[in-house]
Amino acid sequence: MTDMLSTAAEPARPERAPVPTFAVITGEQVRHALSGRENQLVELVEAVYRLHGAGDSVNPPSYFLRFTDRPTARIIALPASIGGPARVDGLKWISSFPENVGAGLPRASAVLILNDHDTGYPFACLESSIISATRTAASAALAADWLSRGRTRPTRVGFFGTGLIARYIHTFLHGTGWSFESVGVHDVSADSAGGFCGYLRQSGGTAQITVHDSAEDLVRASDLVVFATVAGRPHVTDPAWFTHNPLVLHVSLRDLAPEILLGSANFVDDVEHCLKADTSPHLVEQLTGNRDFLNGTLDDVMAGRAAPPTDRPVVFSPFGLGVLDLAVGKYVYDEVSRTGDLRLIDDFFHELRRYG
Repeated sequence: MTDMLSTAAEPARPERAPVPTFAVITGEQVRHALSGRENQLVELVEAVYRLHGAGDSVNPPSYFLRFTDRPTARIIALPASIGGPARVDGLKWISSFPENVGAGLPRASAVLILNDHDTGYPFACLESSIISATRTAASAALAADWLSRGRTRPTRVGFFGTGLIARYIHTFLHGTGWSFESVGVHDVSADSAGGFCGYLRQSGGTAQITVHDSAEDLVRASDLVVFATVAGRPHVTDPAWFTHNPLVLHVSLRDLAPEILLGSANFVDDVEHCLKADTSPHLVEQLTGNRDFLNGTLDDVMAGRAAPPTDRPVVFSPFGLGVLDLAVGKYVYDEVSRTGDLRLIDDFFHELRRYG
């Protein structure tokens, strides 16, 4: 019996998995991978919204780290997982420190970690302020397209807030075929408004550029209004400014008073995400006790389940989904890998044997 046991075939040991790799992708590499590809990226974002609408994603609530000694600052964690062709998990870790601007630094800085779908191992860390701006701008351009269908396409755009996000949104609108007769600019900082106007002139468009001293003048002069500020609470309160029924890309989420949203048709990227953290839509829910003011999501519009009206202002308030960062980040990783320019960190993972 002992001999029989000793000669019995031993179960085959599982083949050892290859040692995971880890890459660091710089901001310059990210910019190079994304530059000039606005149409592809808007198509990518549309596909991700459809995947998310179909339930092929995990997108938990964002987590806000705030500071008692720095009340204007925050760092946000956006964990997410997406299926489809990307099949990747990960986390965006993005800070917003408005005081940086006065010191000559950008307000936001970020990294994106990508995790392998099968093993969970992180395989890349990417500079992500560019990725974040890109996915925000691609989402805005996509919404502008879908929400302007069935109504006169806007020819007068106004930018309320003129930082990096405004620049990227203009780049994506221009890169996806939009042209405007006029571009309005308003910012509490004259230097920021001037810098944005300089960018607009260099972008090669023929639109008339106007700096508006008052927010009201900007809104009334625009049939597409882009809010890209760092406002923490509503500061635009008069519905009368919007009686010409513009399309509003409410990217910064906290600019509009509830009265304005209650007089508008409202679309979001994700209902549960938008109705928290004292966003303008969240304030409306708190005021009314219901969500009847919401007309649907952008995915609802793309799928034909909802349509923007023509007799009211149309407001798109996107909270910004981590799945978009993952998809754009994976796009960058694949592009950098394809060109052979991945910068691998040798021996990043060390304890790979269970018992040493």
